[in-house]
Amino acid sequence: MKVYPLNEGSYSVDATKKFIPFNPEVDNFRDRPASLFIHVNPFLVETEDELMILDTGLGYKDTRDELNIHQHIRNHGFDPEDISLVLMSHLHYDHSGGLVAERNGKLIPSFPSARHIIQQKEWEFGLEGKSSSYHKEIFEALQGQVKLELVDGSGILRQGIRYELSGGHCPYHQVFWLDSEGSKFFFGGDELPEPEQLIRKFIAKYDYDGRKSAQLREEYGKIAADEGWTCLFYHAKSMAVGNVIWNDDHFKVESV
Repeated sequence: MKVYPLNEGSYSVDATKKFIPFNPEVDNFRDRPASLFIHVNPFLVETEDELMILDTGLGYKDTRDELNIHQHIRNHGFDPEDISLVLMSHLHYDHSGGLVAERNGKLIPSFPSARHIIQQKEWEFGLEGKSSSYHKEIFEALQGQVKLELVDGSGILRQGIRYELSGGHCPYHQVFWLDSEGSKFFFGGDELPEPEQLIRKFIAKYDYDGRKSAQLREEYGKIAADEGWTCLFYHAKSMAVGNVIWNDDHFKVESV
């Protein structure tokens, strides 16, 4: 099993919840007051019999009107049409925007041949359109057009892929454990989004349940360290893939 981070760059987010590209080489963070700065890293996972995506990024395009995530997949020698499985931690826009692409004024599925694994209640909440963090039109565009597998709670998708309802960052958030071909990867979505949150024992105000998320991060970090799971950090600035070390009541993360 091989994992490829699909880095979509850095963004600032203010109260409007718009994601504005941020290039630290030319942009100044002081020009964007009251903004949160994030980094976006969907993941491409290759196994002997499957090609999967872990969360789909913002759905932004490059100068050729090509989805960034599609081009990044091609850069690694694959075709977006070959994606057979899409695993979604949750449906906030910065994770679900790449589920669709705009063509001639219409939204179409980005991965039409793939099975899409989403928590059922997360899907239902997203379709209600009651939160600006969810873009209802994305989910409406998928209905009847892709293979939706709505799961409830925690379980085993198939041998080597386990999903776990976690519910810290948002009520129906889920995490994934991938164990195949001698490799073990943990994808924590926005409950283990970057190494710094684990190292600093961070409690985020933007989490649905900040204390629960912080507790989950510590639990996941200890499991990763004890059992040898490599962690995939969706919002990492530089270290998107890392091994966790737990020593003297402190975490350390080393690049793979």
